[in-house]
Amino acid sequence: MKASANIGGHPIHPMLVSIPIGLWVFSLAADLIFMWRGNPAWELVAFYTLAGGCVGAALAAVFGLIDLLAIKDSQVFRTGLFHAACTATSLVIFAASFYLRTANGSNMVGANSKIPFVLSLVGVIILAVAGWLGGELVFRYGAGVETQAGSNGERE
Repeated sequence: MKASANIGGHPIHPMLVSIPIGLWVFSLAADLIFMWRGNPAWELVAFYTLAGGCVGAALAAVFGLIDLLAIKDSQVFRTGLFHAACTATSLVIFAASFYLRTANGSNMVGANSKIPFVLSLVGVIILAVAGWLGGELVFRYGAGVETQAGSNGERE
């Protein structure tokens, strides 16, 4: 079942999801390095990678929603809906982690609070579940995969 949102037959959603995944995971790594070494540059890296990940996830979500709404099979749609719910939950968690790192947000939890780090850790765990579900959609159900007549997977 071919992805509805595609460029030249290549689905857009999978092209975009690597951006927020990479940024959010790297943000967590930057948090860990900051906690280990205490260098404030890593705190800044975590802040900006969180922001970039949130923007990238919102963009990827638009194309994911287009693909989700085109799914006809109820089992595949349910899996897609759960995948979307997990990624949306991750986005909210990472956005909260980002907000708590701003001047307004740090007033709520204190400058030395570990809550933003814990939120990012939980967000990455939920993101891993979302990724597994995305794999189910593609590899089990063939969502976003266009099969070609007469193709046996071999190159000519």
